[in-house]
Amino acid sequence: MGKLYVVPTPVGNLEDMTFRAIKVLKEVDLILAEDTRTSGILLKHFEIKNAMQSHHKFNEHKTVESVVNKIKGGASVALISDAGTPGISDPGFLVVRECVRNGIEVQCLPGATAFVPALVASGLPNEKFCFEGFLPQKKGRQTRLKTLAEERRTMVFYESPHRLLKTLTQFAEYFGAERQATVSREISKLHEETVRGSLAELIEHFTATEPRGEIVIVLAGIDD
Repeated sequence: MGKLYVVPTPVGNLEDMTFRAIKVLKEVDLILAEDTRTSGILLKHFEIKNAMQSHHKFNEHKTVESVVNKIKGGASVALISDAGTPGISDPGFLVVRECVRNGIEVQCLPGATAFVPALVASGLPNEKFCFEGFLPQKKGRQTRLKTLAEERRTMVFYESPHRLLKTLTQFAEYFGAERQATVSREISKLHEETVRGSLAELIEHFTATEPRGEIVIVLAGIDD
């Protein structure tokens, strides 16, 4: 029986790719990629020429059985996403779960994940935190925000640049305009930036300065 490797890829800077990740990707029989075009650029850069197959949230329910059967047959498979660690707000959970259910060894390599550097750089308490990923865009969003209004731990969210102001405004409504937060964008890239302040200050900043790039919001929990 083969093995499933979960392989993190750089969130921005190709130099963040680990030697071990490159070695695994060169040795496996098949690479499952969220977007073969995006991953093709990465693989070409590191001269990785192994077979690649599309595996994303729109087709994973259809492809997971064949992937599991390939591994059962002895194939070694690596799962990668466009950026970061698969399964963290990216496809990955389904195939990992099915491999575990079928007694297949799953090995997740350590590596890039956007929320970790954002959380550490925020300056907010991080001995305990909760990762919320992307909030529901419509159904369930208000209910989730009401629940989180009482959260004491530091909270971490992913957001797109065009929804950032809307989200910060809603945070101010539910958590209070003076609640401290940070917005990190373009992590590990040339224009990496972290803006710190109250929600009111962040709203003012990003009203004047259009946000660009992938966004991580770190929000302080409610005071004791």
